[in-house]
Amino acid sequence: MTRKEQKEERRQAILLTALNLFVEKGFHETKISDIAAAVPMSVGLLFHYFESKEVLLKELVTMGVQYSSSISKIPVDDPEAFFKTFLKQLFDFSSAQPWVFNMFILMGQARKSGSPAEVREIAEKMNISQETAGIIQKGQEEGIFRKGNALNLSITFWAAVQGIMEEMAINENYVAPEPECLIAILLK
Repeated sequence: MTRKEQKEERRQAILLTALNLFVEKGFHETKISDIAAAVPMSVGLLFHYFESKEVLLKELVTMGVQYSSSISKIPVDDPEAFFKTFLKQLFDFSSAQPWVFNMFILMGQARKSGSPAEVREIAEKMNISQETAGIIQKGQEEGIFRKGNALNLSITFWAAVQGIMEEMAINENYVAPEPECLIAILLK
């Protein structure tokens, strides 16, 4: 492994460790020394990678926004198939990469008023409910999805997904439901 690869591996370890601690203890309660000890590395070396706890949080939230953009890569020809495909991919990927569960929790926390303003601004750029409201509206026009405010339906759908991801983060025995279970929120 090259030095550059080792540095990137260590950087990723710091990010994932910080993610876990921010979710478990909260951003404000997590100390930089907690992160360094859990990696493990010295606080000084950690500062070589990230200059502050806030910079770590900002990097994580930026990652969360980038990962959420993957939803735009799914074809939207069939609105019901779009949501099934997304949920299957999300649950499969999350099962293989459990840090994704914590990322969902962190992104929810980052949008709250207690987060640093710069972090909150980044998190608010991710408006998946707004983005998928158009797909729901298309499904309504095609007679697939129930009538009603498409944005409200989208928010309800994503709130259910958020709840499932949070349950999977804290309960290792919980198994994600079949996508059809969640899509039923939208169907006629």
